[in-house]
Amino acid sequence: MIETLYIGSGDVASLLSDKNSEGFKKLLQRFVSDEKPYYNAKNSPIDALRTGAILEDQYLKILPDCYYSQYIVVSEEMNVFRASLDFAKLESGKVVDFDELKTCSFDDFLQLQKIGGNYQEFLKKTYKKYYNQVQEQLYCANLELANLVFLVVYSYDDLENYSREIKENEYVKFRIKRDLDVINSITERGKLFQMIKDFYDETNNTISEA
Repeated sequence: MIETLYIGSGDVASLLSDKNSEGFKKLLQRFVSDEKPYYNAKNSPIDALRTGAILEDQYLKILPDCYYSQYIVVSEEMNVFRASLDFAKLESGKVVDFDELKTCSFDDFLQLQKIGGNYQEFLKKTYKKYYNQVQEQLYCANLELANLVFLVVYSYDDLENYSREIKENEYVKFRIKRDLDVINSITERGKLFQMIKDFYDETNNTISEA
């Protein structure tokens, strides 16, 4: 069984890119490679990745106990799609809501605080990658709404971030609605990958039954 036969929320930007782009080609290669990438963001030399991973732990501390980090959901409609939810709210073992957390600079945070009522269109245009990622997550979780949360970063010092106590005025939370146009674009592009997955799954089942 090939363990890389999935499209995750982090793959959406590559999935929606031009079919001749390097991003799309690399996604195809990764998809059938059976070489699962291993990420250890907390040890990353990239400040933004490392800080983001550390602050995820700090953000979890302010959430109610019904929230679980890095919760995996798989689409019932197209099982090639799966998503890791940063913070999933569970009720009776079912995902009923989630928060997707992104870190941002202080200047960007100030701008995000000023967004008015039509914030979804603003985020769709200005933070397209994050917006599309949340749409794939909504699709996989079979939800209509979820939260895209931006947390301000003050420092890239690990010790400071490990001891940081996040306050309510240090993040801004946007309620994101299901966007069928984006989801349709994602699932349309995903048909090729679903066909490949179905082919391998059927082959494996035939071998198992032989």
